[in-house]
Amino acid sequence: MSKSVNRLRKLVLSSLVIIVTVTAIATGALAAPSQSTSTVSSLPWMDTSLSPEARSELLINAMTLEQKIQQLAGARGAIPELPECGTPGRHVPGIPELGIPTFRITNGPVGLGGGDCSPQDKATALPVALGLAASFDQDLAYAYGNLMGGEARTLGLHELEAPGINLARLGENGRNFEYMGEDPYLAGVLASKEIQGIQDNDIIAMSKHYVLNDQEQNRGSVNVNIAENVLHELYLLPFEMSVKDGNVGSIMCSYNRVGGTYACENEYLLNTVLRDQWDFKGYVQSDFGATHSTAPALNAGLDFEMQSNRFFNDVAIKAALDNKSLTIETIDQALDRRYVQMFKYGIFDRPIVRGTIDAVTNGSQARDIAEQTAVLLKNEGNLLPLDSSVDSIALIGQTTYIDAAVAGGGGSSRVSPLYTVAPLQGLQNTLDKLGSDATITKVTVAKDNSNLDAAVAAAKDADVVILMAGVVTSEGRDRPSLALPDNQDAMISAISAANEKTALVLKDGDPVLMPWVNEVPAILEAWNPGQEDGNVVANLLFGLANPSGKLPVTYPVSKADTPTSTADRYPGINQGVLDSNGREIPQVYYSEGLEMGYRWYDAQGIKPLFAFGYGLSYTDFEISKLVVTPKTTDGTKPIKVSFFVQNTGEVAGAEVPQVYLGLPENANQPPKRLVGFEKIWLEPGEKKHVSITIDPSATNHPLSIWDADADAWKTLDGSYKVYVGNSSDKITLTDSITVRTPAGHSK
Repeated sequence: MSKSVNRLRKLVLSSLVIIVTVTAIATGALAAPSQSTSTVSSLPWMDTSLSPEARSELLINAMTLEQKIQQLAGARGAIPELPECGTPGRHVPGIPELGIPTFRITNGPVGLGGGDCSPQDKATALPVALGLAASFDQDLAYAYGNLMGGEARTLGLHELEAPGINLARLGENGRNFEYMGEDPYLAGVLASKEIQGIQDNDIIAMSKHYVLNDQEQNRGSVNVNIAENVLHELYLLPFEMSVKDGNVGSIMCSYNRVGGTYACENEYLLNTVLRDQWDFKGYVQSDFGATHSTAPALNAGLDFEMQSNRFFNDVAIKAALDNKSLTIETIDQALDRRYVQMFKYGIFDRPIVRGTIDAVTNGSQARDIAEQTAVLLKNEGNLLPLDSSVDSIALIGQTTYIDAAVAGGGGSSRVSPLYTVAPLQGLQNTLDKLGSDATITKVTVAKDNSNLDAAVAAAKDADVVILMAGVVTSEGRDRPSLALPDNQDAMISAISAANEKTALVLKDGDPVLMPWVNEVPAILEAWNPGQEDGNVVANLLFGLANPSGKLPVTYPVSKADTPTSTADRYPGINQGVLDSNGREIPQVYYSEGLEMGYRWYDAQGIKPLFAFGYGLSYTDFEISKLVVTPKTTDGTKPIKVSFFVQNTGEVAGAEVPQVYLGLPENANQPPKRLVGFEKIWLEPGEKKHVSITIDPSATNHPLSIWDADADAWKTLDGSYKVYVGNSSDKITLTDSITVRTPAGHSK
């Protein structure tokens, strides 16, 4: 568009805005936006036949500088469209005379968390995201996102801050429960499906926290030191997949520094990688309080400051414009990136209305989802599923885990659930369904174990014991250790010794140490199951649901076995580097490189307690007859990995065959990486042929490594090993392929 035409359009539209504004004031439309519907609908950018890009351009050209600045940041205050919501702070005030609605935001990613209505809107508390990752189920990830997106739409919201896809580099991270485990491919696949589920409800999804916000300790000040290839191959990869496969509408930049620069003003991350390399078309929003500058942040690619306008305010932006450190084109670009998404998802075109969530339907879906996330870690003597003919059950544990549903972790993602089902109620519900008249004795153990004797006595008197333990973590702080808190280890040992038929249910959001693992016959990892906790766990324990989850994180034998057991790797060390205020900047070094998660255990030859991808079932499976084609490729053609999976047991269940790839020795990689998986449901005796494709052009770059010198992915010639199994340490089938690439091949 020529400059003269642009100027003419601005003059015409500015005149139109003046006329519309005068009309709106005269009719009282500014005080009551709903009264100006016909006037607003006549604005050129409200023409729904135009593309989102065209509508955004028309709108921005009609805005004054002051209006543009006001739209660059969130604010606390009343919502004209929803006066009943008080003065929440997760929105951008609208501009009624321009037809710009209040842009309303809610947190995720385990249900609608901190929202934009006071008191907080109630919503469905889903199982934690780490549990979703344990499902290894793409359809379930879509359903998870679809449920959240549907509830956001019902409550008149526009943006859902989910999914969280930081990797579980360390087990102590207080927000692991919000994320999807240690493998970037698993996280990227499931996040992309969740995003699609959210955005199919015309709600903007947001991938967070970009990037390397992998610890809560010192999260606002720590500087992450990392090799470029490690950054791309591990920590950026799920974000790249969420952009290219999920088509996510927004990205949230994180609190921490990367290579000495805050993530929210890091031009390499926000412009070079996100826009130039990945062609991201959406907008970047800061984490709340993660903005540290005005012109540097906007110029680096940050588009939107939350929660308030500390830096993106009238005074600071006008000063930056005056001193030429910022241009109006950059401001327009920041607004355009968000407005295009808002127009794309119909946010300008629907009224803001708070409806009522269908608690029964969504609660049932939450229960179904949670039942597929649980991981059966141990089942000696086939203690599980429990026999409904038992006469007496002892339900034992600390109050957090047996007196109420463990609906999720703490912090901004905390959901205010529509209802909850406590463990005792859930057990009774399941027993009623089974026609059992078993009695339940509940003993709540004090944190200091002062009444442990009473719990032991109850355990001895019962036919079976259901013992519940765990840890509930929170944003803002890491766990002090990988051990269970509040003397639970001693409780578990004592109760297990009192009754050999003890089933332990773990409710946590990350791996825990298990010094008592050989003392307990059955262990079910239920995560933080969400509001349907009681029903979910009882259905799993009594076999109304068959555990089908696989671990998305490795469980170590000891802290010393982990890749982050030294202070320089976590929580970081001080080396005399000061910020502009003279404060020490902690330095954390990702010196384990690519050896993170199961890759560390493989490379170091360390046997974990429970491996990534591990999970038992109430039935048995066999994977057989591996065929890999072609055996020789140029590194560009898809590779087909096929085999059979059979349920050799007596009950229906699901298996998750996993495909790993080992790169040539000169790639300097850990022994293998996950490149494919599929959840297969089988009736007793049923056998299915499964085919998984390894596509070299896929967004996870399965055959490639990052070449920092070339700023590109490249595929090396050589022999690639193909591994198929049902966990990272149980590979039952192997083969290999040979790659001979054209000279200089990269992608």
